Amino acid sequence: MKFLKRSLRILLFLVVLVFVSVWLYSKTYKPNYSGELELKNISKEVTVYFDDIGVPHINAENQKDAYVALGYLHAQDRLWQMELIRRLAAGRLSEIFGKKLIRTDKFFSGLGIEEASTKTILNLDKNSENYKMVVAYLNGINQYIAEGKTPIEYTLVGVEKENFTIKDMYNVFGYMAFSFAIAHKTDPLLTEVKEKLGEAYFNELIGVENKNLTLIKNEINEEIKGDLAREMHLLFEGLPISPFIGSNSWVIGADKTKNGKVIFANDPHISFAQPSVWYQAHIKTPNYELYGFHLALVPFPLLGHNKDYAYGLTMFENDDVDFYIEEENPENANQYKTEIGFVDYDLIKKRIKVKDEQDVVYTIKVGRHGPIMNDIIDHLDDKRPIAMQWIYTKLENKILDVAYEISHAKNLSDFKNGASKLHAPGLNMMYGDAKNNIAWFASGKLYKCRDSLYTKTYLNGASGEDEILEYLDFKDNPQSINPAVNYVYSANNQPDSIVGMLYPGYYLNEDRAKRIVSFLEPKNDWTKNDVAKMINDVTSPNAPIVAADLIKSINVSEFSVSQKKAISILGDWKGNFEKHEVGPVIYNRLVYEFQKNTFADELGKGYNQFVNTPFVEKVLPVQAKRNKSIWWDNVTTKDKIETKQEIVTNSFKKAFSFLENQLGENVDNWTWDRVISVEYKHAVGEVPALRKYFNVGPFVTTGGDQVINNQIYNIDSTGYYKVKAGPSTRRIVDFSDVDNSLAIIPTGQSGRVFSKHYKDQAKKYLNGEFVKMKINQTEIEKSENILIFKPTEGN
Repeated sequence: MKFLKRSLRILLFLVVLVFVSVWLYSKTYKPNYSGELELKNISKEVTVYFDDIGVPHINAENQKDAYVALGYLHAQDRLWQMELIRRLAAGRLSEIFGKKLIRTDKFFSGLGIEEASTKTILNLDKNSENYKMVVAYLNGINQYIAEGKTPIEYTLVGVEKENFTIKDMYNVFGYMAFSFAIAHKTDPLLTEVKEKLGEAYFNELIGVENKNLTLIKNEINEEIKGDLAREMHLLFEGLPISPFIGSNSWVIGADKTKNGKVIFANDPHISFAQPSVWYQAHIKTPNYELYGFHLALVPFPLLGHNKDYAYGLTMFENDDVDFYIEEENPENANQYKTEIGFVDYDLIKKRIKVKDEQDVVYTIKVGRHGPIMNDIIDHLDDKRPIAMQWIYTKLENKILDVAYEISHAKNLSDFKNGASKLHAPGLNMMYGDAKNNIAWFASGKLYKCRDSLYTKTYLNGASGEDEILEYLDFKDNPQSINPAVNYVYSANNQPDSIVGMLYPGYYLNEDRAKRIVSFLEPKNDWTKNDVAKMINDVTSPNAPIVAADLIKSINVSEFSVSQKKAISILGDWKGNFEKHEVGPVIYNRLVYEFQKNTFADELGKGYNQFVNTPFVEKVLPVQAKRNKSIWWDNVTTKDKIETKQEIVTNSFKKAFSFLENQLGENVDNWTWDRVISVEYKHAVGEVPALRKYFNVGPFVTTGGDQVINNQIYNIDSTGYYKVKAGPSTRRIVDFSDVDNSLAIIPTGQSGRVFSKHYKDQAKKYLNGEFVKMKINQTEIEKSENILIFKPTEGN
């Protein structure tokens, strides 16, 4: 008995010891929000006020000091995120995660991002203000690495910290540019349809591109004065860093607002992850102020505002990636054909370090159109040499100038000048200011090829006939300044014609654009609260139309009472994706079965890639309306040609049977909240034992794919809709009350799991709520958490 008591006491002591150790660890390994710290390379004291959501308000005597402080603060909250994104772009994830990421590393290291970064850095003006601010920011990050607490993720995966460089920063820009691109998911698939199925199948698909368009109108007025499909899909599915996907933004002119001042709204759509993509910071010096949203390792915010102006972005979706089939010399595989004969590839040797494994060494062939993709994608079935020409690596890179100038603009003209320097990725730059200017610029280097060339299939690399003929001047880019309609907007939709053509791209379907216009056009007394309600809207204008077109083709003569009830619910559905709605559950499952029964027999293995591209969302409404289509026939059936009625009726029967098995016999219980959820995943949360500590969620959510509150998910065989992307922030700036502008992010400001700001915005975000973006100095100085950076003696 004494032995048992002693053992229990020892066990209790060990439990208490472990508990206390974990508690002390958690208290020590979280961001420092108060006190005093010495900081090198600042000339004056810097005071940082942390508000109630953990946003630092940096008060400095000059911008250099402010950016040193920003780097330090950004690192203490998001160092692990910085680590991941620099490794991803450089092909260095295998060093910490092992051989499962070799394929990802091989791909990204072969794109030419690092080589482009090196070339750009050599040509930078080291005396420019933006370069000096970058150096200051990196200095702050590296001071934190040297002196701050190491995030727990470094310990868990066993990796040492390394200082960050300007090359790491440019690699982040490169990753951002590539993740915006859509061509690599669409062009290989369309090429395969054309080559394997023929012109009839191909022409029906591409015919949807000029149908159901809500166009962004071009209009320029004076400034108001007053001062390879599958592998690409698999690569992106497994990334531990958020790819960029879409976005909404609209800016309402003064004549359409109740208070007579501009209201700005923006919600970029990015893959969800933990921590969330944006880090907020407010910098104030005697001659500069901005409240900004920063990407990891980027000192100048891509979204921001102050009391004078606000800006944001959406994806332009222009085509800036082209694939070329090269013709290699049959006697020398290191040469490829051009119109002047065979020339040598540049051969670039690459090495990937792999945790607990031997290094992987491979060679990339690079020609005039870019790297040969066969060398960097292991499972590419096409044996023809396929080169990827990407505007980002082809042209001069001024993206740092762009970020600096749009975040330091004094007026609309300055902002436009910064936007004009962007070559890639293509972005819609949205602008509004306190002088009642509003503007939209489609930024990116646009170009023309010969008129008859369709650039969404593989091009001829040898003939010289499929080359870029000219680059357009920025004045020819789609844009609108102070239009007569008194609003500008973008929802990744097709812009109006420029230089006599609709510019080619991978524009998303018109759902969000159509809904935005339907809100903005008739109303002339907009308030901030109205915009807040609109930005959380979950109604699709086109889904009920698609449903009605499908219902017309369903033969209900032999349907049961429950089946007819499901048809009735779908027919009455207004396109709302609210939690209690039954319509979206029936609709999504019917769409799944309809698309599968229509396209899967012809596309075979390529079908899963087809239904996971934005392109299929443009195909769906057109196909649902067609009565005649080559795709209706099921090629696997002998001596029979199926009709639309057979395809749609069979699809509904399968959808109904599935939902009955999944959710029960009572159709009224098939509510949206039973099948939709979201979980914000951390890279180490993939380990089951760590999931509940690092991941945030899962939560039941609301919204749907391609509504304004865009919740992006795959429509697949499971019947469950796990949201993988959506608004990375929602921002509203009302220039009649700019001090009370609103924002929200999906989880929290900090990436440190022990911080109270790791997930403190999650529930508010899900509920459609907002928090204040504080820029009123008196209010800011009431903060309970104040951190003072003092210059190190001898600075």
